[in-house]
Amino acid sequence: MPSDVNPIPHLKHRMADLVVKTAPGMKVTVRQLAHEFWFGTAISSGILSGNPASADKEKYLAVLKENFNSAVHENAMKWYSTERRRGEINYEEADACLQWCSNNGLRMRGHCVYWAVDQFAQDWVKKLGDQALRSAVEARAIDLLTHYRGKIDEFDVNNEMVHGDFYARRLGDPIRKEMFLWCKEANPDAILYMNDYGILSARDLPKYEQQIESLLAQGTPIGGIGLQGHFRGGVDRDKVKRVLDSLSQFNLPIRITEFDIKTLDEDAKARELEALYRTCFEHPSVNGILMWGFWAKAHWLSSERWGIDGYTALWDKDWNPMPAARVYRDLVFREWWTRYEGTANRDGICEVPVFLGKHRISAAGAETVIELSNSGDRKEVDLSAQPGAEGEAINRAPW
Repeated sequence: MPSDVNPIPHLKHRMADLVVKTAPGMKVTVRQLAHEFWFGTAISSGILSGNPASADKEKYLAVLKENFNSAVHENAMKWYSTERRRGEINYEEADACLQWCSNNGLRMRGHCVYWAVDQFAQDWVKKLGDQALRSAVEARAIDLLTHYRGKIDEFDVNNEMVHGDFYARRLGDPIRKEMFLWCKEANPDAILYMNDYGILSARDLPKYEQQIESLLAQGTPIGGIGLQGHFRGGVDRDKVKRVLDSLSQFNLPIRITEFDIKTLDEDAKARELEALYRTCFEHPSVNGILMWGFWAKAHWLSSERWGIDGYTALWDKDWNPMPAARVYRDLVFREWWTRYEGTANRDGICEVPVFLGKHRISAAGAETVIELSNSGDRKEVDLSAQPGAEGEAINRAPW
């Protein structure tokens, strides 16, 4: 961000004003340390349990830390992973992932409490009688949300309800609301999301909106709208914007929860990633984008599974960044990243528009770290009388 930068009109909702007070004519530098907006990824199951070679594991975690500020378990938190056999609950893998993210400054969301599609319910769950099934469903919410209370406070509740109705078919439509209520009971601070696919293409948008409207009318504590974005073709920016505009009627935050593009044309992948990220970052209702994996050897559409190097990953099997990785980095760490050098005016004032997030400010040998979380904020920092000090370490160095 050059020293003469002005707020970017179409990104004003991503920015705030920083006012630095120091001696007249003094040099002022502002360096962004982290984004408020979630730029995240799913973390491959098993990556922390020793499945990959040690060198790949080390590289995976380094790339994860350098490029993302948030994450979600790919499969490790799903019910079929944590309770393969009835009553034998094991959060070890999910906990290890959370611990690493917590230690390395990545925020996490929970995916998912339930999965509405029949094929993802364990056999033992399917064999339960209705009353036993209801009890098991309640116990799952209480145990999971209690276990992660204060550690993870955002969850996809009943994944893909537009496309699956296993629990509703067995226990009746009210179970959908009850699932949310049980989660809230276990963690009143939890932000509970809907999550589904086929929405950004507008194909299933009417069904999704009807479902959200119905559940809200029943008093269901929905806290956010999740949109999967598994693209098999181009990203239609106008259509995506219309979808986001339409969903904004609910006045709920929107996350792109699962993003990838299946194509062997690497240049096309880069173009479509840019289209999706620009459209969503520009939209005021969207609060984050999480891609569904980033490395070709640990991806649900990976070279290992399909025998083709490419498809959706941003880094190939040998850790070479593909064009999409470079586009992603350019957007997140260059175009949407605060870098300012300038001088205070004759009154010792320097005004800097900054992207929301954490920033290090330096002037006259003094230094501090501040965080701005709300667009339109105006925060004053007085460095005129502060002694020089070591600030918070930068843990994510942009290219």
